Amino acid sequence: MRRIQAGSALSAFGLGFTVPYLYVYVAQVRDLGAATAGIVLAVFAMAALVVLPFSGRAIDRRGPVPVLLVASVVAAVGAVGMGFASSVQAAVGAAALLGAGTAVLQPALATMIVWCSTPVGRTRAFAMQFFLQNLGLGVGGLIGGLLVDTSRPGSFILLFSIEAAMFLVLGAVVGTVRMPGSPALRGTRPSEGGKGGGVRALLGHKAMVQLCVLGFVLFFACYGQFESGLAAYGTEAAGIEPSTLGIALAANTAVIVAAQFLVLEFVERRKRTRMIAAVGLIWTVAWLIAGYAGLGHGSQTMATAAFISTYALFGLGEAMLSPTVAPLVADLAPESMVGQYNSAFALVKQLALAVGPAVGGPMGAALHGPYIVTFVLFSLGITFLAVRLGRQLTPEQNQPSLAAPKPSKVVARHQPEQKVEAAA
Repeated sequence: MRRIQAGSALSAFGLGFTVPYLYVYVAQVRDLGAATAGIVLAVFAMAALVVLPFSGRAIDRRGPVPVLLVASVVAAVGAVGMGFASSVQAAVGAAALLGAGTAVLQPALATMIVWCSTPVGRTRAFAMQFFLQNLGLGVGGLIGGLLVDTSRPGSFILLFSIEAAMFLVLGAVVGTVRMPGSPALRGTRPSEGGKGGGVRALLGHKAMVQLCVLGFVLFFACYGQFESGLAAYGTEAAGIEPSTLGIALAANTAVIVAAQFLVLEFVERRKRTRMIAAVGLIWTVAWLIAGYAGLGHGSQTMATAAFISTYALFGLGEAMLSPTVAPLVADLAPESMVGQYNSAFALVKQLALAVGPAVGGPMGAALHGPYIVTFVLFSLGITFLAVRLGRQLTPEQNQPSLAAPKPSKVVARHQPEQKVEAAA
């Protein structure tokens, strides 16, 4: 498990070097224009949507390790290609490889965590993964910002080379994990041949379908707005300086890192769906504070503080979600379909991240009032959907701590052996 978590953190560290600067790199450094940069970002997202429906079945049939090794190599090739891309065709091709490779890494890593954990310990395992990934992204972005220089394309070649190296290190580290034969896998490994029921069986699983709908709303109302709608709203409606957006994102990451293990004990003792419902209420407050920042009549200092607080509250909600949503996907999955369930949920997340900016960006820039009202309603919808999902889950699925073995109250007593003398 330590190797899996270390590899996950390293891949996030590599992504942090380039993700914040991809648009600027294509549009300005390589001088390919804003339109090409938009196409590159769209191809990056679309490649993930293309490969994810097939990656789950491959994980279940071949195992997560071989799939992850292939994905890490593909992502590394895409990163190197992006670093040397000087034409539209090269940039688009590299984006397709990079997007496809990175998209498959997450469900493969999630499946490995499932195979190597028990339902009770899974909560902490996914919380640790989320913590390390955010820490890796933050540190990578910080170091990348110190190295980047828009006047020197060579600095970006260095960034993408570091990213490629991290993907290869991920493959090397995780490739040393010997999944078969581990005692932790008994009863959790997919059945022989990895034959599942496919998409039809997944769509027939009512609880999983409801969780996917809930997941779409979660990612649409939060992650899908960070770098598009909410950023546009902050600069246009609240008058936030562009540099403040970086501070707000840093506050979001800081809250996640600081709160992750503080809230874990609290979350573990309560029903998962109640925690998700609470996140919906927290994010409702966050959007109301964002409304005050852009639509209120306070000072610019108050508006800036309110806007940063919005990102911080989103971080608190994310820290509460990491020990609940991903482990719940794993606990709902049949043994032979763990990879397919993880890939399906990753696909839902990717769809939300693609639709979110397309809807939120124009609204945040021009329709300030309706934008806030829309996402307040979406956040309340999270609470409603979470409560509804709770009715479809077993008590153990909703609260894994109920399945933990309780210590026996019976005290064993030592009975001395009775020596029986045989009569002569």
